[in-house]
Amino acid sequence: MLIPKLQQRMQTLSWKRFAPLLGMLIFPVLGALYAFVNRPNDQVYTILTSLDDSIPFIKFFALPYSIWIFYIYACLVYFFFKDVKVYYRSLITYTVCALVCYLIYMVFQTTVPRPFLTGDDPFTQIVRFIYNRDQPYNCFPSIHCFSSYMVMKALYTSNFRNRINQTLIYGMSITIILSTFFIKQHAVLDAAAAFILVELVYRFAMRGEKAAKTAYNRSLGA
Repeated sequence: MLIPKLQQRMQTLSWKRFAPLLGMLIFPVLGALYAFVNRPNDQVYTILTSLDDSIPFIKFFALPYSIWIFYIYACLVYFFFKDVKVYYRSLITYTVCALVCYLIYMVFQTTVPRPFLTGDDPFTQIVRFIYNRDQPYNCFPSIHCFSSYMVMKALYTSNFRNRINQTLIYGMSITIILSTFFIKQHAVLDAAAAFILVELVYRFAMRGEKAAKTAYNRSLGA
């Protein structure tokens, strides 16, 4: 009798341990909302600068661009195992930033001209797939850029950062951000707006976390 009860208890503890990962189910919901707003409005703006015009089209950057969401998933799961507070903070930041982006897309829609693609090599095919899958209307701020910067920010503010995870996460995030320019999916101002958005939302998330902790400690002392 003891062994079955112990096994049942271990299964219960295991489920509770990994239950926070269910929060990542918000991603399909956000994806559906993105698809809803990813269509042209009456007015579509262009915010390209001379710097954007000087950036060449490099099809090889289609690879890091295309694995972006899996990279974000991997970072969130890594944060969960290292510090669940960082995981929650990142998930909340991503959700709020995405919703803010969607609202902006609905009232201020921008686009980036795409180059004419020639050839059938694997990288050109990946770029072609990206272009066909994603309409060029939801650009400012960049979701690729804000999420990539967000995991950098989360790691920087954590207590488990080290030389190895900094090299991997910073390096991959920067590569993804650069890929948005090189395959002509985003403008420089799209990235700048994304960075500012993360800085604002992440700070509010940290303040909310501290306020909740203070209120909880007060309730224990009451």
